[in-house]
Amino acid sequence: MKKNSSLFHFVIILVLIVKSKIQLSDESEFLVDRSKTGLNHVPKDLSLETTTLNISQNYISELQTSDILSLSKLRILIMSHNRIQYLDISVFRFNQELEYLDLSHNKLRMISCHPTVNFKHLDLSYNTFDALPICKEFGNMSQLKFLGLSATQLEKSSVQPIAHLNISKILLVLGETYGEKEDPESLQDFNTESLHIVFPTKKEFHFILDMSVSTAVSLELSNIKCVLDNNECSYFLIALSKLQKNPRLLNLTLNNIETSWNPFINILQLVWPTTIEYVFISNVKLQGKLDFRNFDYSHTSLKALSIHQVVSDVFNFPQSNIYKIFSNMNIQNFTVSGTHMIHMLCPSQISPFLHLDFSNNLLTDMVFKNCGNLIELKTLSLQMNQLKELANIIHMTEEMKSLQQLDVSQNSLRYEEDEKKCSWTKSLLSLNMSSNILTDSVFRCLPPKVKVLDLHNNRIMNIPKDVTHLEALQELNVAFNSLAHLPGCGTFNTLSILIIEHNLVSQPSADFFQSCQKIKSIKAGSNPFQCTCELRDFIQHLGQLPSEVVEGWPDAYKCDYPESYKGTPLKDFHVSPLFCNTGLLIVTIGAIVLVLAGTVTFLCLYLDLPWYLRMVCQWAQTRHRTRNVPLEELQRTLQFHAFISYSEHDSAWVKSELLPNLEKEDIQICLHERNFVPGKSIVENIINCIEKSYKSIFVLSPNFVQSEWCHYELYFAHHNLFHKAFDSLILILLEPIPQYSIPSNYHKLKTLMARRTYLEWPTEKSKHGLFWANLRAAIHIKLTAQGKEINHRQS
Repeated sequence: MKKNSSLFHFVIILVLIVKSKIQLSDESEFLVDRSKTGLNHVPKDLSLETTTLNISQNYISELQTSDILSLSKLRILIMSHNRIQYLDISVFRFNQELEYLDLSHNKLRMISCHPTVNFKHLDLSYNTFDALPICKEFGNMSQLKFLGLSATQLEKSSVQPIAHLNISKILLVLGETYGEKEDPESLQDFNTESLHIVFPTKKEFHFILDMSVSTAVSLELSNIKCVLDNNECSYFLIALSKLQKNPRLLNLTLNNIETSWNPFINILQLVWPTTIEYVFISNVKLQGKLDFRNFDYSHTSLKALSIHQVVSDVFNFPQSNIYKIFSNMNIQNFTVSGTHMIHMLCPSQISPFLHLDFSNNLLTDMVFKNCGNLIELKTLSLQMNQLKELANIIHMTEEMKSLQQLDVSQNSLRYEEDEKKCSWTKSLLSLNMSSNILTDSVFRCLPPKVKVLDLHNNRIMNIPKDVTHLEALQELNVAFNSLAHLPGCGTFNTLSILIIEHNLVSQPSADFFQSCQKIKSIKAGSNPFQCTCELRDFIQHLGQLPSEVVEGWPDAYKCDYPESYKGTPLKDFHVSPLFCNTGLLIVTIGAIVLVLAGTVTFLCLYLDLPWYLRMVCQWAQTRHRTRNVPLEELQRTLQFHAFISYSEHDSAWVKSELLPNLEKEDIQICLHERNFVPGKSIVENIINCIEKSYKSIFVLSPNFVQSEWCHYELYFAHHNLFHKAFDSLILILLEPIPQYSIPSNYHKLKTLMARRTYLEWPTEKSKHGLFWANLRAAIHIKLTAQGKEINHRQS
């Protein structure tokens, strides 16, 4: 907390700098904050570029030239709350840019006066000076706007060096021993628009100081204590009466007052007929009883009276005496806040009140009941009181014909529907009913012309459809409720600002933007959004709106469901339009099914797909059996030089020509009728023969293409997975085959004939020798002994 207060103090100082019109360029500003770091001396490691140095709240006891010699760009130096006892102003002679110096809350008793820097802000308050620390050289500070001083003795002559300066504000802190030797006229030469005098905290106000500085427009007095005064604060009342000598004085502020009720009312009575227009009183402790009867309200210039934080020990007199004085004040603006006030009377006649602030009290629903004398009232704040029934507040406003703004927030208001009691004043434009216990029913009784409606932090779960038609409503705040949906603008057709954050809105509809086309700002973050298809259009609409329209976008808009998307910003949630559009999804699936069905039909009719599937199945079974057998092992167990595939219609040529010419050379030929193993399927026999043969010879003819089994043999031989390493196919064209005669599903045969070289059976006998020689050369291989032995055993 201390660290935060230090930061707050620093921020306040910077704000004061701005108010003092000290302009610092952003480009040249270099801030160093070493406050509350336990320093005993000024740090030596400061950057030469430092423009603002805060070393307040440390233990520094002295300031030397060498400490800040190198900081030629230093403009602001804050050294408050340290232990400095002596200051030689010449230490700043090399810091010609220095404009702001704060040495308040130290232990300074003396300063050495030398030609000084031309300060704009110099604060020497809350130190232990005896006399005012004003050097004659201060008269050269022509730009001085703020001067903080402290002293236990005041002499008019001490002010002479700066009497010609027009200083915006002077703060004068009087030490605890002030008053032993007093010069009543010591302040008269101050030339300032704003004077703040802080009196000793522990002493009774027995001072004769004349505070009517002729140039002052604002006067602030702190620490006024007159508890033991038998004359009931006579010294302070005399001092106040002298303020009438200054016709320029418009603003009076009194802080930290401890007195009794009679002097307090007397203070108000003294101020009333003066030229003062604004009175602000805060932190008041009152005791005793009130005997004051007739308050004179005549001849006042007062426009506003504010009384904050009043504590009264015991009320041993009728409180109505106070309420009567307050209620009949003839001013426009009246504030009584933080006073534990339990009631306020209705003015006895037509009141000039325009703005009343009775926030942070103990007022009940009975306040201003049946009060018809507040017809000029425009603004009323009853925030933080003990209000219970909204119906009573509605009835209260009925007589306030000019009321435009009403604040009844932070109470315990509830509303039970009663059409007879829904009689809001028609003039009400702004209504704040936040932080109550109102429910959905409140929407059935609202001021008809209200423009700004604040209902945040209530118990609203739904905005009924049959709500009061609010044709003028422009701003609606329903944050921190339990709303599950965004409201439509059917009855709020002029709505431009909607605040609905921190509710239970999970699936807002994009129809909201169609209904509320005049929306200029929407704040709907921090809701438990369900990131599903229903949210896609809403997110798209939000993303298209300018950032100034969607407040908090995208950081405050995150998925809460499903769990896999929890914490994901809505802008990063993407889902396919196809997935979200049921109709489109059905059409797409149907189209895919139709395409697949057409494709399968085409494959079955034109490419003989079932046949290929059967072949793949047989092939897969055979491969499964042999997948663990190495290629070398398979080659080592070859039993035949060639497997012959032919049509039965060409068997005569095979047996009369092919077999005799090959087997006479000790070439082992595999034929289906003599080498197929009984008991195995034809397909399995075909595959086994191809596996055990070095080559596969296909006798092509028009008869071949008409045989389905020949097609099987050709298919398996072409895809012989076990003889990848060498070319295993030999094609013999026995008779020419026209392309048109090859069935369309025999595309393998078409491909092989188009891409592979084949042996053509010559019709001339003279060429037969060369044909057989080529064929024998193509299939010549030395079979292993193991393969021959298996072959002979099977033969």
